[in-house]
Amino acid sequence: MNPWHDVELGDKIPDLFPAIIEVPKGSKVKYELDKTTGLIRVDRILYSSVQYPANYGFIPRTYCDDNDPLDVLVLGQEPVYPLSIVMARPIGVMEMIDEGETDDKIIAVHAHDPEYAHYEAIEELPPHRMIEIKRFFEDYKSLEKKVVIVENFLGRKEAITILQNAMELYQKKMENSETTLDNRLLDRIL
Repeated sequence: MNPWHDVELGDKIPDLFPAIIEVPKGSKVKYELDKTTGLIRVDRILYSSVQYPANYGFIPRTYCDDNDPLDVLVLGQEPVYPLSIVMARPIGVMEMIDEGETDDKIIAVHAHDPEYAHYEAIEELPPHRMIEIKRFFEDYKSLEKKVVIVENFLGRKEAITILQNAMELYQKKMENSETTLDNRLLDRIL
């Protein structure tokens, strides 16, 4: 089983979706899904003295221009173990440029966390929380001499548009992959 491809999005998408957690809130370890095996691997230990400000992961069955699934920060009270599925509700998006490439992050809340479940819009979050998130992403690669620019925070409507686009891109990518695979199999048979 590969969580990127095999976890169903459900019938409440885009208002509610499963998020696969890779990095727990408070961690300095950058875990990442191994796209081939579906297992979690240690990508690196963060060089900076910062910790992930929220549970971090991806939305299954999405695809972005960076060849990865769509990233998501899931706000909640507690750290969540890697490869856990968390039901999340989008409240906004952080527009980000990582090493010159677009790498937007959906900002969501844990739908079953009583402290965060009531949030509907990114504007409802305390301003200091937004500053913490922005600073983390601007700083977490700085000692590696990598440049990350947080351009803007946008609302729920924009987050849903980005999510829907990533779902459509995934569908197209998978259809093309299946066609390519079918053609390769036919070539072997013929």
